Amino acid sequence: MTSTTHPSFDEMIDAEGNVRPAYAGYREWYDAQSPKWLEKQGKAAESVFRRTGITFNVYGQDAGQERLIPFDMIPRIITAEEWKKLSRGIEQRVRALNAFLHDLYHKREIIKAGKVPERLFAQNDAFLKEMVGFTPPGGVYTHIVGIDLVRTGPDDFMVLEDNARTPSGVSYMLENRETMMAMFPDLFTKVQVQPVSDYPRALARSLAACAPPAAKGNGRAVLAVLTPGIYNSAYYEHAFLADQMGAELVEAGDLRVVDGRVCMRTTRGWKAIDVLYRRVDDDFLDPLTFNPDSMLGIAGIMDVYRAGGITIANAPGTGIADDKAIYSFMPEIVEFYTGERPILKNVPTWRCSEKDSLAYVLDHLAELVVKEVHGSGGYGMLIGPTSSKAEIAAFEKKLRANPDNYIAQPTLSLSTVPIFTKAGLAPRHVDLRPFVLVSPEGINITPGGLTRVALKKGSLVVNSSQGGGTKDSWVLAE
Repeated sequence: MTSTTHPSFDEMIDAEGNVRPAYAGYREWYDAQSPKWLEKQGKAAESVFRRTGITFNVYGQDAGQERLIPFDMIPRIITAEEWKKLSRGIEQRVRALNAFLHDLYHKREIIKAGKVPERLFAQNDAFLKEMVGFTPPGGVYTHIVGIDLVRTGPDDFMVLEDNARTPSGVSYMLENRETMMAMFPDLFTKVQVQPVSDYPRALARSLAACAPPAAKGNGRAVLAVLTPGIYNSAYYEHAFLADQMGAELVEAGDLRVVDGRVCMRTTRGWKAIDVLYRRVDDDFLDPLTFNPDSMLGIAGIMDVYRAGGITIANAPGTGIADDKAIYSFMPEIVEFYTGERPILKNVPTWRCSEKDSLAYVLDHLAELVVKEVHGSGGYGMLIGPTSSKAEIAAFEKKLRANPDNYIAQPTLSLSTVPIFTKAGLAPRHVDLRPFVLVSPEGINITPGGLTRVALKKGSLVVNSSQGGGTKDSWVLAE
């Protein structure tokens, strides 16, 4: 999203045309390189990604078409000081999210206090009655969180949305860095960048720390990654993370409940799993509890879970925190559970379920971004400033028919970061998804994250499914 009326904040070049401090070392190195050599390195990176199999499936395309996610080799750079402030805000928000989920499935103090309306949960499919009164091992609901951030000025980072269910993209963060280090090893001696390579080990440690009491005393916790299979759009990431963590990659057919534990098939028989990092949605997790037609889950896993025989990460029912109507209440949620003002702001949001807000949104559709409350991936949304009158009129009908299903936000002036083109550097809009690990031992935030970039000039959508690409995200060492 961006504004057509306000100039965007350029993260590399200031208003006077000077290079900002964050990029000083990099720009000095860049200016000393041959443009032809840089172009050659860009093509080399693309062939590395293709050889490694770093692709994603595009649903709705012929034969489940696989695409290469475009990679841009100009890094997105954040100073150590900026990152410190961001980290404090991210940690505060993640703590509040976890406390909110526990409260929602237990005493509901926030509803009793009138801070969040009960109607948001009463008819919400993401709220699981099966989780009411149950506390996951270690009290952790959101083991892995992705917080999507946008920047509109030097000190203005805002949260665009929370991803507490099954955040994806961390494999691209890791591969982007590895590719940059392989292509430009001398650059990393000139510019000191905080590493991200420890993420898989940190993930394994964090998940192991969340193992249920049944696993304690058995030595090392047994971890497994549950994937829907090779046709899932994020299968590459599932396999990558399992390999990097030293965990087993399993599908539904590899698992069954044996003697009250969820076990995986091995050459030596059935082996109990302590922590299951699932990349399968709630509805498909257990055909005995949820969708009876599911072929992707494990019959009886919810009974084992509630009996304390396994940890499921992320916990079932965390998807309620991804709801965009809930998002609009996050400032109140943060303050309610932390007793502090939110460090990171929300993007201003109109709830179309409220009469006055709906009236405003209908009057200003051409200026706003309107999203489905359960939507993701850039689908099902209207970007007013770039839509035709016919598209706006068609969307207005949907909005009037089901206003509860939508929220609206202003068209922000998103920051830009340069991308490499044959004509030189060109600014493009970006967002940032830092990755957060939560366990009883604390919160771990990887320095950087996944920067998604809208590669088309003037484009407002950064999602890979909508033509966006990715960049390496650098946090400078102190």
